[in-house]
Parts: sequence; structure tokens; C-alpha cells
Amino acid sequence: MDAREDAKKIKLLIFDVDGVLTGGHIVVGTEGEAVKAFHAQDGLGISLAHQAGLKTAIITGRESEMVRRRGVELKIGDVYQGAADKVTALKELLSKHAVSLEQIAYVGDDINDLPVMVQVGLPCAVANAVPEVKAVAKYVTDRQGGNGAVRDIIEYILKSQGLWQELIAGYMKPERLRLNQ
Repeated sequence: MDAREDAKKIKLLIFDVDGVLTGGHIVVGTEGEAVKAFHAQDGLGISLAHQAGLKTAIITGRESEMVRRRGVELKIGDVYQGAADKVTALKELLSKHAVSLEQIAYVGDDINDLPVMVQVGLPCAVANAVPEVKAVAKYVTDRQGGNGAVRDIIEYILKSQGLWQELIAGYMKPERLRLNQ
């Protein structure tokens, strides 16, 4: 089965953070806070996924106030931080959302993502992922993490599910195009 067929089944998208939603750089401020840069196209992509009825989650090994805030801003339903064992979080998500493993896409970039990636229906890797992650991925983006890679994956899934054009059409409705109302 090819990746497009697997993408048609996806109901839940799970993202790693460092190296996926960000470029992987960890900048620590003078007060010890971690500063992260997120890509706006990834954010709109996540919003489009929600409009299409898909659920989203984050599983990350680090803890960061910036990740919590970004999760709230994007209405990401489940944010697991400090997850040394990402499979435990995956099990909780399976139960909570009543989905099967084949209905889950996971986006990773490093070896700590492998235990989840080898179990889900659509394992995805960003362009800057390590070779071991790319080897198990069914879909690898052209863009690097933190540079629109998540958006690429969401578009791929929504196009595979036949939902992309409908979402774009929603942005072109006459009421959105009027300057004066």
C-alpha cells in the first residue's frame, strides 16, 4: 500500500516539536526560558486540519512554556511534554480518541521518535530528519522542520482525503473577498 492510501485513513496527527515544529535550535534566555521559533504556515496548516475534522496532538521529550502556549493558540487538543517514553503518550491518545494505529500520522525527526513511528499508519519525517527516521517514514517532506514541513504533511493528508480543494474554496467565498460590507 502506498502512502496516499495510508493518508486517506488518518484521523489523528501527532507532532514532535524540536526539529519538526521548530528548526531544532534550542535558544535559552537569560532567565533560563527556552525560546522557540514556529512557522506560520505550519500553524495555518494545523488550523486547516482541524477544519477538516482531524485531531492533533504533540508529544515532546522537552518541557517548554512556549510549546504550551503554541498548543493553546493552535487549539491542539493534547500536548504531552517531558515525555521520555513517547509510546505511553501514544497509548493514552489511542484510548482517548478511540482511533486505531493505522488512523494515526506521526511526524518526527530523531531516533527518540522511532518507537512511535514504527507503530503508526503514516510515519512521516521532515527533510532534516536523521537517516534512521527517514528509513521508516512513508512520507518525507522537502522542507525542513520549523520551515513549513508540517504544513506539507497536512496538505498531503488533506489532498489524499479529497478535502484540500473544499478548504481552499472556503477562503474564496464572496463574503471573504468583499472590501466593504
